[in-house]
Amino acid sequence: MLRLTRSSIQRDHAAWTAAGVELPQFDYEQVAKNTQQKPEWIHFGAGNIFRGFVANAHQKLLDSGKADTGIIAAETFDFEMIDKVYKPYDNLTLLVLMNARGDFQKRIVNSIVEGITADKSREADYRRLTEVFENPSLQMASFTITEKGYSLTGPNGKYLGIVEKDIEGGPEQPVHAMSIVASLAYKRYLKGAFPMTFVSMDNCSHNGDKLKNGVVTIAKEWVAKGLVEEGFVAYLENEQLIAFPLSMIDKITPRPSETVQAALLEQGIGDMDVIITSKNTYTAPFVNAEISEYLVIEDKFTNGRPLLEEAGIIFTDRDTVNNVETMKVTTCLNPLHTALAVSGCLLGYTLIADEMRDDTLRRFVEIIGYKEGLPVVVDPGILSPKQFLDEVLTERFANPFIPDTPQRIATDTSQKVGIRFGETIKSYIRREELDPAQLTAIPLAIAVWCRYLLGVNDEGESFTLSPDPLLETLQGHLQGVALGDRNASVRPILEDEQLFGVPLYEIGLGSKIESMFLEMLAGPGAVRRTLEKYLK
Repeated sequence: MLRLTRSSIQRDHAAWTAAGVELPQFDYEQVAKNTQQKPEWIHFGAGNIFRGFVANAHQKLLDSGKADTGIIAAETFDFEMIDKVYKPYDNLTLLVLMNARGDFQKRIVNSIVEGITADKSREADYRRLTEVFENPSLQMASFTITEKGYSLTGPNGKYLGIVEKDIEGGPEQPVHAMSIVASLAYKRYLKGAFPMTFVSMDNCSHNGDKLKNGVVTIAKEWVAKGLVEEGFVAYLENEQLIAFPLSMIDKITPRPSETVQAALLEQGIGDMDVIITSKNTYTAPFVNAEISEYLVIEDKFTNGRPLLEEAGIIFTDRDTVNNVETMKVTTCLNPLHTALAVSGCLLGYTLIADEMRDDTLRRFVEIIGYKEGLPVVVDPGILSPKQFLDEVLTERFANPFIPDTPQRIATDTSQKVGIRFGETIKSYIRREELDPAQLTAIPLAIAVWCRYLLGVNDEGESFTLSPDPLLETLQGHLQGVALGDRNASVRPILEDEQLFGVPLYEIGLGSKIESMFLEMLAGPGAVRRTLEKYLK
């Protein structure tokens, strides 16, 4: 039985190849030695998107001799990732790429040469982190820590308790990710104010700005308390020395699939157990992912960077990154995902791929994308919106080997509807030749979301809604509403311009959405009937 370790790759080279696994092509010992002496890239957030996409891109550079140092992975939140997934497997990842036809491409990713925690109580790890940041050779720190990782405040606008502690404690005892990064940047500043670039690769709008705001805010609070010099803030804000480029990332790397685990075992690759950490991270020595991937980065680096364009990553200007993100988030992917998520929860689906085999739901997202979205899409120039949309609908959402669930995607929908649907509606308002009142599938998606908020599926049974910060408020507006109600009102939800960013009633959509909602409330089966009526 093959086990994912460096010694096994060397010893059982032929057996790994026979199992259809592509192996690393570079001198690991030399790369590890180079990285120890002159680290160039550290990455925060040791999860699946990093292991299955970013680290794999860098491996292509190492294999082709276009890079000679590896990546140092640092984890700020779930230290068990390092203890249970990195160290026991020599920092290796078995990447399994799956297309919609069921073909698997397998390769071992070996570009991560160190896995460490940003845990102050682990002295050796923290010493290494400091050493990396004090080295003039460091070119960049990249991040996949999720959008929440950058947030310093709670819903009330006040600092989180953990952040308040970090502000009081100064750069010596940081716990929050932004405080840890600020503390390490301070070490670099003290050592010689060397240049470097901080690249957020998280799937959120204006990610580089969020990262900069987090780090600079902490630094300013420390200055105010007299814990660091004012020159430190000036260093962070000097764009000749420190850059925070924007990026857009797009690749689905869901939870480890038991189907993939079983297939690997059948091919003689063992010890591939799915691990659930105490922080509820689902992970494994393997990462299963779709083949499609996009990473577009603003080309703004102050101390050099890896030649990642040789590995398919696109470098461009700030406006183009914004346009790619706008295309994806407001037209060609995210609105379709949200429509499938809320309708899937109501109709009893647990896989996005299964929804794409439902003719009505497929038509739902095709109309949102092709008919209602593409006429107002922002064309970034470097990617074709139509081709991107084709790939989303024919290859990506339809891929049965990507176990992505409507329940996961329905999380935090209240935070998303304004961007995913509101932006297209705004475009219709701005264009003289278009009338937002003529839209059908987008208002229908909003009506489905309102119906979803009842927590009762299309068969009349209760189900658990996905987490959402506004759930209590939204459900409060629907208190007492039940199937069969003919006078129920969702007006308080639809009138909330903070949710949608547009006055739905003034532009002729509010009443339309209300009547669609009431039709879905008629009784069991009414959601399906209403969808079929408007999408035929």
